[in-house]
Amino acid sequence: MKAEYDLSKMKARTNPYASKLKKPVTIRLSEDVVVYFKRMADEAGVPYQSLINLYLRDCLVQNRKVNINWPQTA
Repeated sequence: MKAEYDLSKMKARTNPYASKLKKPVTIRLSEDVVVYFKRMADEAGVPYQSLINLYLRDCLVQNRKVNINWPQTA
């Protein structure tokens, strides 16, 4: 192995994984939702944020839609 390498002749390349990086976001979740996912994550042996991401990705792949029924006001 060389003591030094000359990197000045290397060509720049874009990171092929840059499009797959996760974007940090702030989200407010109900405490019971966090407890639910933390419990499931402990059972599965994965971080709870990864489990939430996997669940949301599954919703994306399955093209699930949210059905919200707001209470009628008088």
